[in-house]
Amino acid sequence: MKTVSFTRMEDGSSEDYAFLARHEARFARELPSRIMLRLEGLRNSLSGYKIDRLDHSLQCATRAKRDGADNDWIVCALVHDLGDDLAPFNHDSLAAAIVKPYVREECSWTVQHHGIFQYKYYADKVGLNPEERQKYKDSPYFDAAERFCRDWDQNSFDPDYDTLQLESFRPALEDVFRRPAWDEARIKATSN
Repeated sequence: MKTVSFTRMEDGSSEDYAFLARHEARFARELPSRIMLRLEGLRNSLSGYKIDRLDHSLQCATRAKRDGADNDWIVCALVHDLGDDLAPFNHDSLAAAIVKPYVREECSWTVQHHGIFQYKYYADKVGLNPEERQKYKDSPYFDAAERFCRDWDQNSFDPDYDTLQLESFRPALEDVFRRPAWDEARIKATSN
């Protein structure tokens, strides 16, 4: 069988869906490589900063790694702005959707809300409320998001920072994105 037999999902057979499951498993296994390609695409993304979006992402992940963060945090730091090209006004939600099936809830929540936590560092300069993040003050992940932005994200625009190369993060990407998706024991785990 090279393709399924149906043109409407409801007409598919058990064999069709077993065939698709095998294809999906192979496809999912290649997710780390596809993410690497998308990260490379940030090289020519949003301009105006002293470094491009890829270097910003690499710098965030480098800072996380040097701080002793685990792979959940390192990967989240690496992909947190992956949505910039396709979702410029909700890039954080798009990036969170990518990592959510694979990492601790604390990490995916932080990625999803990092945009508003970044307000702390610039919102007063553009007429927004720098304390907008306070609406999440009761979240158990508030402190994690605050640290993510303070220690890794907001200060990662430095062209002179000794940033690790993308390929050095492949093992972390493979560790995270080759895990079983939606593993409740992992997603609900607490920080290491």
